[in-house]
Amino acid sequence: MTSTTRARTDAGPRFPNTDTLKGAWCRMSKLSINNLSMRFDLPNGSFVQALKDVSLEIESGELMSVLGPSGCGKTTFLNILAGFLSPTEGSVTLNGHAVTGPSAERGMVFQQGALFEWMSVRDNVSFGPRMAGRKKKDYMDNVNHLLDVVGLQDFKDKSVYELSGGMQQRVALARCLANDPDVILMDEPLGALDALTREKMQGLVLKLWKETGKTIILITHSVEEALLLGQRLLVMAPRPGRIHKEYRLPFAAAGVGKDLRVVKRDPEFGEKREEILSMIWDMEEEIMGRTEEAKA
Repeated sequence: MTSTTRARTDAGPRFPNTDTLKGAWCRMSKLSINNLSMRFDLPNGSFVQALKDVSLEIESGELMSVLGPSGCGKTTFLNILAGFLSPTEGSVTLNGHAVTGPSAERGMVFQQGALFEWMSVRDNVSFGPRMAGRKKKDYMDNVNHLLDVVGLQDFKDKSVYELSGGMQQRVALARCLANDPDVILMDEPLGALDALTREKMQGLVLKLWKETGKTIILITHSVEEALLLGQRLLVMAPRPGRIHKEYRLPFAAAGVGKDLRVVKRDPEFGEKREEILSMIWDMEEEIMGRTEEAKA
């Protein structure tokens, strides 16, 4: 099933007291995905159809989560959006031009952060602007502001290896924002964290989404996380990877600055969670059934 959706969203307020940032973060960043397919050829002559005919319109400022069973093409989809993979068929365009490779207009946050552990927190966050050749006086105020936003100003001179996993992911988020991308891509960024730290980081993601107006696309295996961090939620199905169902949800907006446990107690949240869990369970059962048939 192919889903093509057009929607407009409120980008929300920007960070306060930063007029230069406001101008940058007001950019429109429409992302268009057209008939995207990805096929991996195997040495034995067979192939894996990771994605098939995926079409989607993502408007500036949207927060979208992507969920589905293992093997449904979630990470492949994100890697194509990042420019790490070229699709077999179809195209991705951002702001009217084709995505053909990695670019500063698309920032990536990985599960393990991919940080420079020997560098200080501040040097990690400022890495992108420094590599772009910008003068220190032009970016340091923004770097210090981002450290404040993610709660790491007191740790700015610490080496990354001295930080906990949750704090390292805060560094990764700040580093991504320091490059001022139009779109932030997140590949299970909270998957390795303990439950309490994960909940705190979910709140931070919502805060950054609302305050920056950035477009954020997040891959997760957690149904609860997808519901909390998905203004739009895509459920993908496997073999071939495709969009099975799309939801428009109120929980992300309701959770900004709030206790997320209160949001989870909403009866509608529980109903959607059970609906999606059953949907994914049925997909997993179908996959297992196919596997058993193949063995027989």
